[in-house]
Amino acid sequence: GKSQTTGQRFKEGCAINQSLSALARCIRALEKSEPFLPFRASKLTHFLKESLAGNSKTSMLATLSPAADNVAETLSTLRFAASVKQVVTKAKVNEDKTADNVKALKAEIAALKSKL
Repeated sequence: GKSQTTGQRFKEGCAINQSLSALARCIRALEKSEPFLPFRASKLTHFLKESLAGNSKTSMLATLSPAADNVAETLSTLRFAASVKQVVTKAKVNEDKTADNVKALKAEIAALKSKL
């Protein structure tokens, strides 16, 4: 390939590419609102599950190269970033109802004690 790596680095590069391919499949599934999302396809997608489809706001940073010999990678990155942009998450504030209940009960106890 372009990187001309061999041995352990080549194996690592293959593993990274497999994880990125799994991430791309998850993004496509999210984009199409498919019922099954393949988050267990790689450690990367399993780790990013809550960021991609959970209760969170997620940002993506695409790193591009101005070099002419990187045009293919740059275009691929831009296409991927465009597909990620299509995924919509609905983040909500996580509220602890227990704390509110405890506060209300303490106020009620204080009110009752003052009436004694």
